[in-house]
Amino acid sequence: MAAIRSGYPSKRTSVWHEIRKHYVLLLFVLLPLIHIMLFCYKPMYGVILAFKKYDFGLGIWGSKWVGLKHFQKFFKSYRFEQMLTNTLVINIYALLLSVPLPMGLALVLHYVNGKRLSKATQMITYAPHFISNVVMVSMLSLMLAKGSGVVNGIFRNMGLEAVDFLGKPALFKHLYVWSDVWQHNGWQAIIYIATLSSVPPELYEAAVIDGAGKLQRIRYIDIQALLPTATILLIMSCGNIMNISFEKIYLMQNSMNISASEVISTYVYKAAFAEGKYDYSTAINLFSSVVNFALLISVNLVARKLSDTSLF
Repeated sequence: MAAIRSGYPSKRTSVWHEIRKHYVLLLFVLLPLIHIMLFCYKPMYGVILAFKKYDFGLGIWGSKWVGLKHFQKFFKSYRFEQMLTNTLVINIYALLLSVPLPMGLALVLHYVNGKRLSKATQMITYAPHFISNVVMVSMLSLMLAKGSGVVNGIFRNMGLEAVDFLGKPALFKHLYVWSDVWQHNGWQAIIYIATLSSVPPELYEAAVIDGAGKLQRIRYIDIQALLPTATILLIMSCGNIMNISFEKIYLMQNSMNISASEVISTYVYKAAFAEGKYDYSTAINLFSSVVNFALLISVNLVARKLSDTSLF
């Protein structure tokens, strides 16, 4: 009452005034919000399946509580160490390449002389991103097959022995990661290219006047401009370190490379749909999500302390 008498609108009045003023913008936000609530938050109640012995006839709520039984079973499984190691090795391997290679490509395209050459190179490098994983694995199989593959055909013509690329566990992580680099490196570089385009031209002009060469401009201007973006992308990647593209790794998997290709996501799929253990697979997936969340928070805190750049 005092606020109204003094001539100032109350907080509640000002909020409703802003809602009425910007109701069109709020309507645009409402549809995505409803989508998120229905398809992201509503299904989360199914997480309780990880703590129950699921009975299809009784449903999720009617099934018997078993506490942490499924988690204990997973941790004691003879596959646990192998799957966790494979998941972390492949993801960390990819993570180490996911920042420097797109950044390097962006710098190369930024300094390429000639707009046509730059645009053509950019289009060629990010075009593979639109190839589906099914087609990508089919291409790998055709090129690397031991009997009729193009690569082994070249080896035989050179007098070398054919190599079973897709059957050797030691080669699996290299094939997966480097094919992923070829497929997505150009697309990931786009965000770095956009960052470089926002650097004020005056900085380059001042650097040239001061006698800075191209390498010095890259070191003191370009890389400094790219570091905050790279930090954010790195934090987001660390928050997804327990997840691997299920479709691609499952298609590349076979009985000979299973020791190197069995990861948590493929095991969850097999446990759920091949064995019908929906409660057990939910527990494994929840474990992965908790680890991802903990890593995201931890890496974000470290990044904030070291570089003053963070997600939140």
